[in-house]
Amino acid sequence: MWLIDGRRATRLPVTDRGLHYGDGLFETLAVVEGRVRLLPLHLARLAEGCRRLHLPPPPADLLAGELERLARRQARAVLKLIVSRGDGQRGYAPPQPTHTRRMLGRFAWPSWPRSHYTRGVAVRVCETRLGLNPALAGVKHLNRLEQVMARSEWRGGPWQEGIMLDSEGRVVCGTMSNVFAVRQGRLETPALTRCGVAGVMRGLVRREAARLGLECIERDLDLDTLAGADELFLTNALIGLWPVRRLGARDMSRGPLTRALQGALADAGVGA
Repeated sequence: MWLIDGRRATRLPVTDRGLHYGDGLFETLAVVEGRVRLLPLHLARLAEGCRRLHLPPPPADLLAGELERLARRQARAVLKLIVSRGDGQRGYAPPQPTHTRRMLGRFAWPSWPRSHYTRGVAVRVCETRLGLNPALAGVKHLNRLEQVMARSEWRGGPWQEGIMLDSEGRVVCGTMSNVFAVRQGRLETPALTRCGVAGVMRGLVRREAARLGLECIERDLDLDTLAGADELFLTNALIGLWPVRRLGARDMSRGPLTRALQGALADAGVGA
């Protein structure tokens, strides 16, 4: 089911700038028992993305109402919210005035095995690299070709996710997730000042870590740092938190800090 500017629809004008240029933003939201999980955090990130792209934001209360409408009576579902700059003529210059378009879709909940949360997942390192662009770093914009190319590097097999590096070899993220390493009793996560998406769940994990008295720092990480970590886990708004049990050929373990954070997220209503 899709809503386009509040009305049920399945067609989009070919003049939409999201189609032509990736000119817009999106959010992927979890629905549990008829409620949109972490809705204020998603709307806040969308508003910040709109500010950075100089994109007029749709009213937050309007978006919230439409999202809640799609979530109603759904035990578990996935919502996708897309905000584009709307229609435009040929050429990169943004139309003046700009009339943003909002697109909301509802999808079935993915059926991940319970073992992804208990035993953890196997992760490979992707060959596709992320380009550096500080102006867009952290923003969940519509251009995801790098992630598409990285995810196409494997089909099935032992891998559940792929780690992506930037063009200078620094660890940035997974194809669909943020990355955390546990080293010497503290959390480390890649700095997202050059590229990558600042995930909503990433922010929530940092908040819960602080509540538990755990230090969490953002810094540049490389593959050697990940391979030498005591624990490693991945986060996003749908999966919550997945431990990593294998990174390439190296076995990892779901250690005590990973378990503590999984428990904290469950207490916050963001369990498996």
